[in-house]
Amino acid sequence: MTDRISSGAERLALRMARGCEFLGTDVAILGGAMSWVSERNLVAAISNAGGFGVIACGAMTPELLDAEIAGTKALTDKPFGVNLITMHPQLFDLIDICAKHGVGHVVLAGGLPPAGSLDAIKGKGAKLICFAPALALAKKLIRSGVDALVVEGNEAGGHIGPVSTSVLAQEILPEVAADVPVFVAGGIGRGEAIAGYLDMGAAGVQLGTRFVCATESIAHANFKKAFIRASARDAVASVQIDPRLPVIPVRALKNASSELFTAKQREVAQALDEGSVAMAEAQLQIEHYWAGALRRAVIDGDVEHGSVMAGQSVGMVKAEEPVADIIATLMAEAAAALEKRAA
Repeated sequence: MTDRISSGAERLALRMARGCEFLGTDVAILGGAMSWVSERNLVAAISNAGGFGVIACGAMTPELLDAEIAGTKALTDKPFGVNLITMHPQLFDLIDICAKHGVGHVVLAGGLPPAGSLDAIKGKGAKLICFAPALALAKKLIRSGVDALVVEGNEAGGHIGPVSTSVLAQEILPEVAADVPVFVAGGIGRGEAIAGYLDMGAAGVQLGTRFVCATESIAHANFKKAFIRASARDAVASVQIDPRLPVIPVRALKNASSELFTAKQREVAQALDEGSVAMAEAQLQIEHYWAGALRRAVIDGDVEHGSVMAGQSVGMVKAEEPVADIIATLMAEAAAALEKRAA
């Protein structure tokens, strides 16, 4: 039995080797960047456990990000990254903060990198990771010089695209996995799924929902309880009410906040009608709304009126446990799955 397990572990290490080398980690698991949740404590815990923690910058000012990176460095000497959103009005200042701290990997989320941002990130020595919700975009990003991709399906929590993880993985991995490391995300809650995507050519995976109820996560007890009680079908996508307003759907647990978001969309759409805001500002208002709604749930514990962003893998979150135990369980499941397939 020991030989079978060790053989599975060897197969797993072999399949994760490329992702681990790219990230500088023991296991090729990226922590999904979740606003208010992916802060110094959880990020450092993921990195200390052998994974790759990622700070969610979200709507932070450069000063706040500066303090968050410094705080994370005080808790770990292992590699970690920073997730920046492309529409942030101070994106280039945030890039400078990352460079100041020698952050080795920057993750850009929210669309194509704005003009100059790719050069600004790579020119300062960091590796750039971008999200690819479609094959054409994946190829375009690779041509532009991106170092790695995250392929995230709509089972994920938070902002989502329209296509499932399994379909995106089948579409994108065979085409581009030889060119750059590709990390698969969305709906992953067990090691068997990790093994499956590695077998398809992924360099690793990204998990967010699975880490929310980590002991080291600062999420409010009410927020964690909501996760532990929820099933997959409780994590639903928000609805766009005005086609002119390019609202990216958000997946979260069902509660009264969906009605509040509908009201916010109406308010922003009316402002567009009246000409009192430009489209870019309208989008930014929506982003700030989500940041505030998420804070109410994560930090204040208002899980009824705040946004409880969660992926469909939430049904596999059964208890609060240390990050190291979560990663160890996932790795054991993945190794066992790879061994079984080879038998």
